[in-house]
Amino acid sequence: MAFVRCEGLVKIYKVADLEVFALQGLDLEVRQGEILGVIGNSGSGKSTLLNILGALDQPTAGRCLVGEWDLGRLTPARRVRYQREVVGFVWQNSARNLLPYLTALENVEVPMLLAGRGGRAARQWALELLEAVGLKDRAHHRPSALSGGEQQRVSIALALANRPQLLLADEPTGAVDTATGERILEVFWEVNRRYGTTVIIVTHDRALARAVDRYVLIRDGKVAQEAVRRPAGEAAEAAGDGAPGTAAGATHEELVVVDRAGRIQIPRELLAEAGLGDRVRLEVEEGRIIVRRP
Repeated sequence: MAFVRCEGLVKIYKVADLEVFALQGLDLEVRQGEILGVIGNSGSGKSTLLNILGALDQPTAGRCLVGEWDLGRLTPARRVRYQREVVGFVWQNSARNLLPYLTALENVEVPMLLAGRGGRAARQWALELLEAVGLKDRAHHRPSALSGGEQQRVSIALALANRPQLLLADEPTGAVDTATGERILEVFWEVNRRYGTTVIIVTHDRALARAVDRYVLIRDGKVAQEAVRRPAGEAAEAAGDGAPGTAAGATHEELVVVDRAGRIQIPRELLAEAGLGDRVRLEVEEGRIIVRRP
């Protein structure tokens, strides 16, 4: 049973007299307790998807469900409750996550204080979260005394303060080096393992996406491809056989997504390599669909 379910999700923005389709009938399912990577070029719609899942924006059409919450039908009061109790958000810029005049511990306590849950229990939970992200010994330092990676790890602890079922991360490693990015990803795995939190990470970095078991590629406002990690034995065999896509082909099996109307998006580089234009001939041959030039 999917925990996150998007069905025909459409989002249209109006810019002056123009209408911009950020999402064009996107379909997506995420299981409870899964870590999913979402990749795509700038303008593909991945950040719009994250904003809708975080109830920061509303879909123009289609449905977006998180558990029993229909995000297209939230009243203002239920929207606040959803944002406080169900979802946590980690932004790329740690300055957007943390208050500079509070310590790491005090920052993590803020969401609980706003929800009316202060006191000793809240402090113990904040300390446990800082321990989970490997920063209990830095609990009394302000953000200015922490490195960029440490600030981002505090941000993850803060996002978990109200025990959300869903954690959303928008380019969480975009402002740090590779080694620090790997440590941040380890933190996501740790909180997923400890608390069973469903995690969706939006990134433009395919290397980061391949570190999770499943990732999807959004192109032109729709899920165009999906990749699922191969079992260890298959990955080693694929790498030895020189499978397509080098490391990507070895670690994950990449599939093109067929939407509910039977449409697929063929990557432009493959169209160019095959010399295909805007008209093609389809043929069925021994259970395969062959795409040919007219």
